[in-house]
Amino acid sequence: MSSPIAIDWNTGALSGAPVGCSIKKLFQVRDLFLDQDRAATMDPETILYRVQYWLPVAEGTAGGLFWGTTVIEPGRVGDEYFMTHGHFHATRDRAEFYATIQGQGALILMDESAATWFEPMKPGSLHYIPGQTAHRVANTGDTQLVFVTCCPSDAGHDYESIRRRGFGARLREVDGRPALIAEDR
Repeated sequence: MSSPIAIDWNTGALSGAPVGCSIKKLFQVRDLFLDQDRAATMDPETILYRVQYWLPVAEGTAGGLFWGTTVIEPGRVGDEYFMTHGHFHATRDRAEFYATIQGQGALILMDESAATWFEPMKPGSLHYIPGQTAHRVANTGDTQLVFVTCCPSDAGHDYESIRRRGFGARLREVDGRPALIAEDR
């Protein structure tokens, strides 16, 4: 049994042992963006997002849960907002919850047929991500977007499907607002 950790409900920050942290910089996810020319002119060390996580049980444990906090910085590459990589769960039928603490964003969802839609994220919004559904988050605001997550410890991550196929639509800024633009497949 692991020891408890603490969460600051105003900022989403996790503290205590054993809280882990992962940072994604532009050079690590640059290929996600459509405007590669613009991405090439940006500082590759730009931090796009950070994830703090608590894994109280071993990865792959049936019946366990993981908890995390993600902070996505404001910004764009061309007309696409800074975003997380996005993934399906490796165990496809696993669901997940996201709850927004600060900022404005979009939870982008895609089913197995590549149908893509998004749900606006704002402080207090709670989002259920059903199994069989890829998901990624974009910061559509001018301040940090902070949300917490809870998922099964045996869900796993399938990033490779997204690397190969992408999502069925891209979330882009059009006339100052987020809009999904269908991808040519």
